[in-house]
Amino acid sequence: AISKYFGDFFSTFSEPFSHPAMRQRVSCEKFLIYLQKRTAETMKQALIYIGMLLLAISCGQNRDRLHTGDLLFQAGKNTEMTGAITAATGEERLLNFSHVGIAVTGNGADSVLEATTDGGVRLTPLEEFLGRSAKIGGRPAVVAMRLKDTAGIAAAVRRARCLLGVPYDYSYRPGREKLYCSELVWESYRAEDGTPLFTARPMNFRAADGTLPQFWADLFDRLGEPVPEGLPGTNPNDMAQEELLEEVHRYF
Repeated sequence: AISKYFGDFFSTFSEPFSHPAMRQRVSCEKFLIYLQKRTAETMKQALIYIGMLLLAISCGQNRDRLHTGDLLFQAGKNTEMTGAITAATGEERLLNFSHVGIAVTGNGADSVLEATTDGGVRLTPLEEFLGRSAKIGGRPAVVAMRLKDTAGIAAAVRRARCLLGVPYDYSYRPGREKLYCSELVWESYRAEDGTPLFTARPMNFRAADGTLPQFWADLFDRLGEPVPEGLPGTNPNDMAQEELLEEVHRYF
C-alpha cells in the first residue's frame, strides 16, 4: 500500500507538464500560480507519506523489541543432557531447541524466568542466558516468540514468579512440586478458565533409531524410577511449533 502512495506522489511531478496550460498559449504568470499551488499540495502529500513510512518503521522496531512474557527458545551448548533432549525431541532441521525461558523486561535489566538444573526455577540475567547458548555465526542461538493473543501474558508471568524457588524436575513427571523448563511455561500460561494454553503430549525419551540415550538410562537408574515414556509432558521443540505463537526476534 505504501508503494502505491509513493507512486502517486512521484507522478505528481510530471502532472504539471502535461496540463493543458502547457499546450496553450497562456501567460507565464498563470502557469507559475498553478505550479505553486501544485507544489504546495505535493509537499503536503510528501509529509503525509514520510509520516506513514516512519510509523511503519517504528512498528517494525517495536515488534523486534523484547517484551515481558515473550518466550525465549534456546539451542543449548553441546552437553550430554542437551544432546539427549534433542535426540529425543528434535527433527532434521538447522535449529533444535533444548531449553525455554520467560522474558522479564524493565529498568534496563532484562531477565529470564527459567527452570534449570542449576537452582530450579530462578530469575537469570538475560546476558547470562544468551551467553550459555550455542552460537550461530558467533551469536546466541535463541529465538524470541510471543503469544498472538497477549491478553493473558501478565497473569502468566505472575504465576511463573510465584513458582520461583521450586526445584528442578529430574523425574519429568506431571506436578508442580518440581518443574522442568517447558513445564514451567505449561503451568504458567493458561486461559481464563485455567486450561493450559500449550499442549501436553506423550513424552518420548528415545532417539530416532529407537534406542534410549545413555544419559536417560543413567539418570533414571540413579533416581530408581522407570523412564516416564508416554506420560503427558512438554518439550521446547514441540512448544515452539504451537500455532498460538509467532516469532518476533532472532539473536543470530
